[in-house]
Amino acid sequence: MRWAVAEMSGGGARLCPLDQDGRPAGPVVREASLADAVRARPDVERWVWRSTSEIYRRLLAAGVRVERCYDVEAAEALLIGHEEGQSGQAHSLAAAWARLHGLPVPPDAPARAAETQPSLFESAPAPLPPGTDEFTALLEVYADQVARTAKTEHPERMRLLLAAESAGMLVAAEMNRAGIPWRADVHRELLESLLGERISGGEPRRMVELAEEVSRAFGVRVRPDLPNDIVRAFARVGISLSSTRKWELQEIDHPAVAPLLAYKSLYRLYTAHGWSWLDQWVHDGRFRPEYQPGGTVTGRWTTNGGGALQIPKVIRAAIRADPGWRLVVADADQMEPRILAAISRDPGLMEVAGRGDDLYADLAARAFGGDRAQAKIAMLGAIYGQTSGDALTHMAELRRRYPAAVAYVDDAASAGEQGRLVRTWLGRTSPPGTETPYEEGHSVGYGSTPAARARGRFTRNFVVQGSAADWALLVLAGLRHTLIRADLRAELVFFQHDEVIVHCPAAEAPTVAEAITTAAEAAGRIAFDSTPVRFPFTTAVVKCYGDAK
Repeated sequence: MRWAVAEMSGGGARLCPLDQDGRPAGPVVREASLADAVRARPDVERWVWRSTSEIYRRLLAAGVRVERCYDVEAAEALLIGHEEGQSGQAHSLAAAWARLHGLPVPPDAPARAAETQPSLFESAPAPLPPGTDEFTALLEVYADQVARTAKTEHPERMRLLLAAESAGMLVAAEMNRAGIPWRADVHRELLESLLGERISGGEPRRMVELAEEVSRAFGVRVRPDLPNDIVRAFARVGISLSSTRKWELQEIDHPAVAPLLAYKSLYRLYTAHGWSWLDQWVHDGRFRPEYQPGGTVTGRWTTNGGGALQIPKVIRAAIRADPGWRLVVADADQMEPRILAAISRDPGLMEVAGRGDDLYADLAARAFGGDRAQAKIAMLGAIYGQTSGDALTHMAELRRRYPAAVAYVDDAASAGEQGRLVRTWLGRTSPPGTETPYEEGHSVGYGSTPAARARGRFTRNFVVQGSAADWALLVLAGLRHTLIRADLRAELVFFQHDEVIVHCPAAEAPTVAEAITTAAEAAGRIAFDSTPVRFPFTTAVVKCYGDAK
């Protein structure tokens, strides 16, 4: 049975059981605290609450963990996007309640800054109107969401998406609390070996040396950290640049290029993951980023500061398991082409995706003379809408061999160009376009504008990338459920769209690796029903993250 729970403004909590329509199925009960309310009811199937990011953090701090929840605010974001094509609209409990009652919808509260240190104060959610009881509002909004879900195009898929998004919220909160094991001493050694010693009030020694090399190459002082300075310096020697991007600089024959590229690489490390970052984000041997499930429109996660999803390879050596523990690092193999096979139901592509672990190699053996690189270019070109070069050359072969798969993404692109919405397999909806397909009463080729074509490329990719993000949520949910039920000490500590890291005692590593494989295959069956498509992971059990790849 599901129970709804809300904290009371003066302390304590109120809760009640719910029926299948989301309405109260028993009396409202009061408890001394939220933690007491949940701890006393271990058999509750799913907790319904306002916001996991706020409520579950406090439960975890009190030592209370739940298996499942329903996040009303996360659900509202998905439902309002599905119903009105208005992804990104206000989705707080207050906003959902206002929509339900036909009132002006208040904006969501500003996103709070990431907490890198304990705080005495917490940001407040968007307030309900004066005199509105939060628990009553929660019950009304949840019942309404249950009814709205039943009216969606594919209700069972939408219910699955809502459950998966809520599970992702639980995982995100738990990963923030667990933290990524991080050796600050190793990080400092890496910085000193790459950047040189830290200089108070200035750049580190190696960057200073490279800046001086750049200036000597031009014969005048140049600031390599200022793109305009670099463009002007090259212009003075007769070289025109449109930018200071790496690929453009590499085409230039000039003695300033090598030290400039080296400086730019070190500058990124220094500013993004240097000493200041280390002092701010790593405490007590842990880096605790604040993950934001569904942070992008496709459902992929983001983080609130810290750059956890852009950890450079040179720094990964600082991510080390605790003594006696291991990192189980798992990467999904060719995730998006396998997802395309599952959602398009293309018989030929499903057969390829159901064979070995290397989809591109199998694809190459059938259609590209054994050239794996060309097979990869062709498949990714179909997904991402590349229309030139080798990708275009091989598109005809893909259309001939896998017509349903190519038609699936072509149809999504056409819908985007025409200003229509597209959805993932489970029902996550693309944001609306900014142009209209008609002007002054007569048809204009919507796809004739650069903006429309760009939107077509976006919607082409959205249906695949978004469906992959939804599948990954189910993998996380299944893996987390297994770890809890097996009573393992293992902790999920990192996730981005095709990679997961579990920190566990060495003895648990084989069990965790098997659990990841099982969760991936189960997620495929749950999301896409019975298909021959396999979803393999490449898994490494290591002491140091830098050794995993």
